[in-house]
Amino acid sequence: MTPPPPPGPQLLGPLLAQLRLARGWSQLRVAAELCAASGVPTLSRNEVSRWERQLRVPGEFWLGWLAVVLAVPVDLLSTAATRTRGLDAPPTFGGSRPRAALLALAQRWVADPRAVLLPGTPAAGHRPPAGPPGPASTSPQEADGGREGPVRLAELRRLDDLAGGADLAGLGAYRLGRAVRALSGCGPSERRRLLPGLAESAQLAGWLAADAGDAAGALDTYRLALRAAATAGDPALAGHVLGSASHLLTGVGDPQGALVLARIAYAGARQSASPGLRALLLHRVALAAALGGRAGAARQALDAACRLTDAPEPGREPPWLYWLDGPELAAMAGRTLVAMGRPLPAEAPLHAVRRRSPRTAAIYGGWLARGYLRLGEVERACAVAGEALLDAVRAGSPRAVGQLAEVRRLLAGHGDVPAVRRYRALATAATPYLPRSGPPPGPTGRRAPAGRTARRPPGGATGSDPTG
Repeated sequence: MTPPPPPGPQLLGPLLAQLRLARGWSQLRVAAELCAASGVPTLSRNEVSRWERQLRVPGEFWLGWLAVVLAVPVDLLSTAATRTRGLDAPPTFGGSRPRAALLALAQRWVADPRAVLLPGTPAAGHRPPAGPPGPASTSPQEADGGREGPVRLAELRRLDDLAGGADLAGLGAYRLGRAVRALSGCGPSERRRLLPGLAESAQLAGWLAADAGDAAGALDTYRLALRAAATAGDPALAGHVLGSASHLLTGVGDPQGALVLARIAYAGARQSASPGLRALLLHRVALAAALGGRAGAARQALDAACRLTDAPEPGREPPWLYWLDGPELAAMAGRTLVAMGRPLPAEAPLHAVRRRSPRTAAIYGGWLARGYLRLGEVERACAVAGEALLDAVRAGSPRAVGQLAEVRRLLAGHGDVPAVRRYRALATAATPYLPRSGPPPGPTGRRAPAGRTARRPPGGATGSDPTG
């Protein structure tokens, strides 16, 4: 009997893989069955593989024969195909393949949370595969951030409070590369011990890459983090990884993909997540829904997040959520309210959290400026945006700079206002000092960056929070 499809939004690739595996078929067997049923002898295993990886979406002809061969309603496959096509528009950041791969892996995880997603590593309740892959090179102490390593994982998290992704992405990727090499050289029991550290290292490296403006590289790294967290049997961390990826997609103009990831994250992590993590994931859902024009879904998720907790409980929160507190959650609610067209109640929490650090001030200052523009207060919007622009220079975070792009677009219709002309002059003067996006190294040995790609003013302070 075919198991029911996984809960939540369905994409065609993971659905086809699930239906195939439920029968114990290979991709070659599916291709052979399709050729026999349809009378078309030219379909190959490679085409089935492309469908499952969502590099292509089959048309009505093959959807019909897939339904026959897999013994499922054709409407089930057609609906999943329609949803997949809707997600297939190339994102503006050029990361369509990493995005599609992460979406497919997320679907696979939520369909079977106990699946071994990292080949060669035993998951909880699973017999270890025979033989670890890859060459041995690094000791477990290096993977754990021991004396041989350049920085411990906890220290790197705290460095993210003080410097932006333009400065730290290379260090995060180097730290992750050591963890990957250490895992390759260990036996099954040692690999199990090192998996949580690998998952946390990959999540943080992905976060730093995203903050440095390398969205495609960050999505690749998040995929590794999800594989490691799922194989380690840590659904809470896996949900946090997908929540981080969802936040990335909202920032690059892909609210639909962000909403899919946020909903999967909450569905997969809800049972084991701490109160703070559940609230955070609900805020991810709310922001993505609001930016995608789904006001009802945004309101529902925002209300659920606000009811859940007023603030995280320190004794129950994982160490990688040390930065989440009541004011941060209130500011998250504020930016969602701005996105929903309700800027007035967002003013106080967005103002309050901007006192924390330059990156926080830049990111939430951008949202506050957008709120003022919605209220018609152009001069106040320009004043806040000007402060946020200077904070972005101090922060060293291309992501913080990106938050101001929408402010510039909204100001285009107010070119005759003196405050707008002053802001444009300030933006022109600040341009040489703004950190610029660039591809930091990935988890498996990409080129390490030489450093920041834009000049910094002499004596300029750096500082930023891991603003969610």
